[in-house]
Amino acid sequence: MHSPTISILIPCFNEENFIEAVIQNILEQDFPQSQMEVLFLDGMSKDKTPQIISQYAENQPFIKLIPNPNQFVPQAMNLGITLAKGEIIIRLDAHAAYPKQYISKLVFWLKKLNVENVGGIWNIQPRSNSLKAIAIARTLSHPIGVGNALYRMGIDSPQEVDTVPFGCYPKSVFKKYGNYDTRLKRNQDIELNKRIKRKGGKIFLVPDVECTYFARDTFSGLWKNNYGNGKWVVLTAWFTKTFDALSIRHFVPLAFFGYILLFFFTLAFSLVKGISVLAIIFLLPLVFYFLIILFFSIKLSMEKQDIRLLPYFILSFFTLHLSYGVGSFLGLFSILKN
Repeated sequence: MHSPTISILIPCFNEENFIEAVIQNILEQDFPQSQMEVLFLDGMSKDKTPQIISQYAENQPFIKLIPNPNQFVPQAMNLGITLAKGEIIIRLDAHAAYPKQYISKLVFWLKKLNVENVGGIWNIQPRSNSLKAIAIARTLSHPIGVGNALYRMGIDSPQEVDTVPFGCYPKSVFKKYGNYDTRLKRNQDIELNKRIKRKGGKIFLVPDVECTYFARDTFSGLWKNNYGNGKWVVLTAWFTKTFDALSIRHFVPLAFFGYILLFFFTLAFSLVKGISVLAIIFLLPLVFYFLIILFFSIKLSMEKQDIRLLPYFILSFFTLHLSYGVGSFLGLFSILKN
């Protein structure tokens, strides 16, 4: 049976530490190389990323290096979609590892389910063996850390969802539903999938398709990434003029940070007015929050059989929630300011 032709699109920028491993993963795929093309959409990298890709492209004609002067992911994807010759578009990330059946299973499920998009599970792993990196990676796949994001937690059978990481689409989807929104520096995949759903399309998460995603291994990296995610949650809603471009879980950290601001305002007011009961009342939810984090941090430390992880889990959860909330708050502030 003739296999459908596929175009694999990989936006990248300064990925010299990861890009060669991704290329090796692609070369080891069990999907016929004669039926695929791989477009690396490079955002004008300053490191050796373009040279590494070019070296492989010399001997593998299905690998191509495409400059992306606009640098951002939506522009890269739209450029790739325009140049793609495949009947199926698969979006991959440079910060992940893919088993050899990854591509063939995505194509199989896309044809079997006959839907607009299919994707697999993120197996989130630390980038190093440090206690900090282990705690951060586990936090990013736990319901207390990421809510009901099923692609981070896993499922037992194919399930219709609102979004999947990366994605495998018939190319016709983009003609029908539109390309990536170039106004969005983050959340562009989520917004596209929500747009597809809103217009009647179907998106499925499948359990036997899994890639390994390497989480950031420092608290500063965790803060920076989730601050940006939180900021673009609000900006995405603003640009698209619809809240259903995202999910409720994306706005919970904003409410959390708003509560913290309200708590400190109430505390200051209570000290001035001498109303200690008011401060205690507003303190209770914060105490309850930290008790929940403490409970799950102890539980996770026991699962890993290393109590030394306890403070790292606590700090990982708090950093994740606070950075996302601060980003959302400042995103809202920037909208009101401008």
